[in-house]
Amino acid sequence: MARFIFLIATLVAFSANAAGPHDGPDPIAHWMMYSRTLEGNRLHARLGPSATIDGKLTVARDPLGQSLAFDGKSAAVVAKDIAKLHKDFLPRKNITITAWVCIEEGQTWGGIINAIQDNGSFEKGWILGFNEKRFYFGLSSTGADDGDGRMTYLEGKTRFEKGKFYFVAATFDGTVMQLFVNGKLDGESKAQSGDILYPKSAPLVIGAYQDKDEDFRLKGRIREIAVYDKAAKPKWIAEEFDHQKRLAAMPVQGVRPAKFDFSIQPYLQYVTKNSITIMWETTRPGNSVVQFGESDAVSQEKKLNDMRYVHEVKIENLKPETQYFYKVLSRDAQKKEVKSKVFTFQTANKFETPFAFAIISDTQSNPKVAGKVATMAWGQRPNFLLHPGDLVGTGTNDRHWKEQFFPSMHPLISRVAFFPVLGNHEVNARNYYDYMSLPKPEYYYQFSYGNADFFMIDTNKNVDEKSEQYKWLDAALAKSKATWKFVCHHHPPYSSDENDYGNLWKSNKSTRGDKRVRVLTKLYDKHGVDIVWCGHIHSYERTWPLHKNKVVKNGQGPIYMITGGGGGGLETPGPYKPWFQNNVRRGHHYCMVAINGKTLEFKAFDLENRLFDYMKLNKAQK
Repeated sequence: MARFIFLIATLVAFSANAAGPHDGPDPIAHWMMYSRTLEGNRLHARLGPSATIDGKLTVARDPLGQSLAFDGKSAAVVAKDIAKLHKDFLPRKNITITAWVCIEEGQTWGGIINAIQDNGSFEKGWILGFNEKRFYFGLSSTGADDGDGRMTYLEGKTRFEKGKFYFVAATFDGTVMQLFVNGKLDGESKAQSGDILYPKSAPLVIGAYQDKDEDFRLKGRIREIAVYDKAAKPKWIAEEFDHQKRLAAMPVQGVRPAKFDFSIQPYLQYVTKNSITIMWETTRPGNSVVQFGESDAVSQEKKLNDMRYVHEVKIENLKPETQYFYKVLSRDAQKKEVKSKVFTFQTANKFETPFAFAIISDTQSNPKVAGKVATMAWGQRPNFLLHPGDLVGTGTNDRHWKEQFFPSMHPLISRVAFFPVLGNHEVNARNYYDYMSLPKPEYYYQFSYGNADFFMIDTNKNVDEKSEQYKWLDAALAKSKATWKFVCHHHPPYSSDENDYGNLWKSNKSTRGDKRVRVLTKLYDKHGVDIVWCGHIHSYERTWPLHKNKVVKNGQGPIYMITGGGGGGLETPGPYKPWFQNNVRRGHHYCMVAINGKTLEFKAFDLENRLFDYMKLNKAQK
């Protein structure tokens, strides 16, 4: 995974004297987070080494004092590598970690303080962190080591309230992991034992989850944090909380923005001949109102009175293939109002009516390119957008959605619905399911448009012959009576990429695509699928028609396409042309598909809006 974080700090200090449970341990590292600890680009510690600040930490004030605020964007305190610290300073046998923290934005992997590497099966170190709803304590030890470390993530029971301060503590005495919230035991595990197992190299950070391939920024406040080389007893932890329990009783701090506004502008989901879903997000909860009609007077209204951040309003009983106008508005509890300008949408076409759609994939964390291809695609007035995954750089990072994907795609998705599949960069995050309105279970689904059926698959999950998705797809394809059958999933069964499936610059050994996913091609051959659209590889590629892993004539097998040029860092084809490849191109791009009965035209356009590939299929001539 990968996300940039503001982290923090070089920590810790002091030798790790092995000792048993202790009523009142003394810290080996202690940071009091307020204005006096900031000096230029340094964060000074009461105990332990100071740290270098990259960016700017903001001092937040409340009725009981100060804390340091992390905005999840710019604040960063660079920590030293623990390789320089763990032999002499970091706790080896027992540990206690305490923090007064206020979470303003939950995430799948959030960090308060950590010294960790958790990369695939390699799992070493420790972390005090949080997810979307609760705090957790992660630790790896020698007693649970399976050769490359094994982490236990102990999740608490208490659901935190955004914007409130909590006293969170974690202990490990060589046998038992314990997690405390506001002085009370919140979770316990005996899965770990022995000495703490550290990686040879990792950053030591506060205010973020960071390791070799993960970088998650905390949005919230930290008031105080400490590390001890002894395992504190529950009584001591309860007393520590009591000393400052007024912090926990303070009203919500810093969550509500000064202005009630859109955090995501209106966008469209799941259009049919008679309905469409309109979604948006506001900076604090409000009701949901859509005004719509067949002119810009928008004389009709659909209203939902429950207060929410993410608004989802389905408009029904519409006319097929008809242009409508719409605008949205929300009112918060103080009756403050935010409203959009008027946009348009068109309901889905009837079976016999020609239609066109755009394909843009792997937009990731490149709003400049994504915005350009979205604007060019909108210029061709597609009926909808197909997105084969990796919408964002990191699915758990709210900012990647709010500040990158939705703003960049707005010119297009405010006027046409988009149908996505999950990529690996979405990491199956809750954000994807919150922001999409798709048929259950959402990670796979089917939709129809005109005379075509689309089958959307999550290839991050198991897709072998015994899997749920394989069985569903087999049955769904068999039932389809559509003229055209299309499948969309993220990982490509066939690819000439230089190094994703074997480094072709060092040897000729390559699987030439995702063999795990290639099992699905049996279904595509069996049920007469016409085209399979994929992403993942950040380039363009089109195969010849294939059947049973061999090239065949047009109409006798599916064509496989990689359309991963929506913004991700570009990738390069290998040094020689594989047997299945018809066309390949390195470069950002978008694609258009136009269908008129049994005729299909496909076009691919580069970042200068120049046509670089064209294909025509005609079923009438079969």
